[in-house]
Amino acid sequence: MALAINVSSSSSSAISTSSFPSSELKAPRIGSLKLSDRVNVSSASLSLSGKRSSSVQPLNVQSITKESFVPSQASSSMVTEKQLDVVEVEDFEELAKSLETASPLEIMDKALETFGNDIAIAFSGAEDVALIEYAHLTGRPFRVFSLDTGRLNPETYRLFDTVEKHYGIRIEYMFPDAVEVQALVRNKGLFSFYEDGHQECCRIRKVRPLRRALKGLRAWITGQRKDQSPGTRSEIPVVQVDPVFEGLDGGAGSLVKWNPVANVEGNDVWNFLRTMDVPVNTLHAAGYVSIGCEPCTRAVLPGQHEREGRWWWEDAKAKECGLHKGNIKENAAASVNGTSSSSSTVADIFKSENVVSLSRQGIENLMKLENRKEAWIVVLYAPWCPFCQAMEGSFDELADKLGGSGVKVAKFRADGDQKEFAKRELQLGSFPTILVFPKNSSRPIKYPSEKRDVDSLTSFLNLVR
Repeated sequence: MALAINVSSSSSSAISTSSFPSSELKAPRIGSLKLSDRVNVSSASLSLSGKRSSSVQPLNVQSITKESFVPSQASSSMVTEKQLDVVEVEDFEELAKSLETASPLEIMDKALETFGNDIAIAFSGAEDVALIEYAHLTGRPFRVFSLDTGRLNPETYRLFDTVEKHYGIRIEYMFPDAVEVQALVRNKGLFSFYEDGHQECCRIRKVRPLRRALKGLRAWITGQRKDQSPGTRSEIPVVQVDPVFEGLDGGAGSLVKWNPVANVEGNDVWNFLRTMDVPVNTLHAAGYVSIGCEPCTRAVLPGQHEREGRWWWEDAKAKECGLHKGNIKENAAASVNGTSSSSSTVADIFKSENVVSLSRQGIENLMKLENRKEAWIVVLYAPWCPFCQAMEGSFDELADKLGGSGVKVAKFRADGDQKEFAKRELQLGSFPTILVFPKNSSRPIKYPSEKRDVDSLTSFLNLVR
């Protein structure tokens, strides 16, 4: 989508952002500047000034209307004539391609240069503190906002305070509507998300406050990476027209979304944070990688994907809170629900010759047996699930280890048409689910741990088989 860019500049001289050294980037000082340029954005065009300067405004402040800048016909003769200059036409798809191999610092600098005061960094209190460091390194003024859901970890609040002092900034906090939170908790309790999914709570505590914040901006900067969530973030560009939220002028296409670390792997982000000695959330040292609200975040074990620590009771590929729901395409959503027509074309997993592949009839027969000659351990899986893929090696190794031992190792594909059956009859909560069928009991026992290495599975099996 090509965006036509125009300039409406005042007769007053522009204030150069380069006159402020990075060491003096204090939010109160930036906020004292007077607005001298106006940037007009619609769904089809962005207006940028060749000499642009602007003041810091809180994210929820009502913007000055266009009428304040455009005189009526009757009074036009009394106003100094303003010159309109076309600076450039910005096609963000082409810009994303041109920046595909750029460094995060280059991308951040381009974002801040383009949008100035009309862009802000979304900070969650996790490793996305790297965004603030990149912004600081550009030497340009920048804004940071965060969503305080009211249920963050104490360690996250302490990091907010540390970051503000470290960079000399003031984070612009957004809060959920108290009446909406009160109604949710009174009607459904404090932990309803464990029973009916996290979307409702996230919509009230995160999505709606974010929507209010973005209505005061023309662009925002996120810490999304392609490797964070294989099911929803694998194709995010470094810059895009936001497909979901609206910006200051309203309407589709009125907001631009920047993802400077989209192409950076998690290990490289952490190498950068250590090298620059950036303050980080102390929860990371306790095994937390992806950090959100306290009830919905937990530590992950070595070898587990970072998003496995978020909403662990739900399907692996559905792990978006709504802030980035534009990442979820229709076919991806179908895959989340196990109904994708292409899911059958995904290469199968757990290929050891010692792993028995059970059909629907086969696992129903296994459930009916009350006195089995052998114990069984069965994984309920979906081949597209990254967490199932991650445990393939250990489960195949387990099957080879138990070959001829009197324990059968099996797999049952439980997505697609089999998902409802598996949820109803086999205790399927999320993929993968591991069941042990003891020798002398028809009722399977669900493996309760996220530790899926050979030793942990063998130990559990020996206790219950």
